[in-house]
Amino acid sequence: MNTEERQLAEMLHRVTPEPPRRVTVEDVAYRLASEPQREPRSPRGSIWKNKGWTPVLAALSVFAIAGVSAGIATVATSHHSTPAPNDGTPPATTPVSGSPSPTAPSQSPPPSWETLPVAGGMWDAKLINRLSFSQGSLTGSRDSLYALGDGSLVRIDPASGAVLHTTPYSSPVIGRPVVMANTVWVVWSYGGSEIVLRGYDARTLAQVASVPVPATGGVSSQAQGVLAAGPDGKLYVAAGDTVASVDPAARQVTHRIQLTAGRASSVAVSPDGSKLYVGTGSFQLLVYDLATGTQTLSSSMSASGGSLLATAGGVWGTTGTGMSEWVWFAPGGDLTRSFRVSQGAGGGLASLPSYSGGVVWVGGSHELVCASPVTGQALARAPIPTDHSVVEYFDSVTVLSRGHTYALYQDDRARLAGVASLTPPLACSG
Repeated sequence: MNTEERQLAEMLHRVTPEPPRRVTVEDVAYRLASEPQREPRSPRGSIWKNKGWTPVLAALSVFAIAGVSAGIATVATSHHSTPAPNDGTPPATTPVSGSPSPTAPSQSPPPSWETLPVAGGMWDAKLINRLSFSQGSLTGSRDSLYALGDGSLVRIDPASGAVLHTTPYSSPVIGRPVVMANTVWVVWSYGGSEIVLRGYDARTLAQVASVPVPATGGVSSQAQGVLAAGPDGKLYVAAGDTVASVDPAARQVTHRIQLTAGRASSVAVSPDGSKLYVGTGSFQLLVYDLATGTQTLSSSMSASGGSLLATAGGVWGTTGTGMSEWVWFAPGGDLTRSFRVSQGAGGGLASLPSYSGGVVWVGGSHELVCASPVTGQALARAPIPTDHSVVEYFDSVTVLSRGHTYALYQDDRARLAGVASLTPPLACSG
């Protein structure tokens, strides 16, 4: 064996004695370049500086990598890569081949079948998806959930949290979609003297109807919760100084109730179809007999109000000051006997009542409440914890078949939002 062959054998021994590990061409080259300089033994000069050794080094590198393990000659840490940061994040890597290396997952969301416990497990709350939806927009029917996302109306599978269908939609006023039979109804436009309702197939979200509803006298500037469904199969719309009754099958306005004061800003129909509740101005509550169209009661409060919800015992609504909002209940629709139901929400978040599963739900950033639809009294309360002093938020609780319960959830500190499943106490079973 001549001198160069011995040196080659020594180098090979130096780079391959340790147990198999991931290794790169740069690993080998670095080891070779780091060896102490030696006196030239060849007229061609030092083995480390002579360009004639370049092919030998390349061949040696390939041989060393192949000799370690055919199964681990993959992406490896290079001596010349950026050093590992102090937080333990792996340093940059250099692939052996020119093909791109797989991207390591970094805080990627779990698969759709995995859930994430939230709010300290309050009511066994778990996120079933991580999508952002508009406050107060979640509703449901049969085996589907519906919500308003970023410029869209979506249908959600409650079993997996996956969005099944979506259609472009941007709500012009605060309010959740209304599901009647096989159609999801929304307020498409609401301004001036023009109101347009649109209906979408409850399974595919394909548009199936568009109904113009003229607003006599112009719409209210304080409008919210302007669309409601009655047990008679009709839709009721706050339409200026009237409330319009729309026949969804005929796709037209069939009747109007003329208001005695102000412009309608919100509407609700009692579950038995006997009463129509109308909010006007800041804030007057009018009660009408639906059979005759005559007004039976009028009362007012000093604060603004909206987003009416009718139940057997009376009517619910929202009000607030500054950045806070809470829910009140008025027995029989009489505001002089109204009382506050929950602590509501702060920080500009909404606290809207929803009637589902036989009880009324009120969320917000302080507590989650289920209440009697007859008396307005709380049946169960659960304080909503904070995330390191940053509020967490539940909203628009919806109960589907077999008591499966869902709500919108938000945690700004953890940057989490989506639909959460809940297991409320038996007191909330309706």
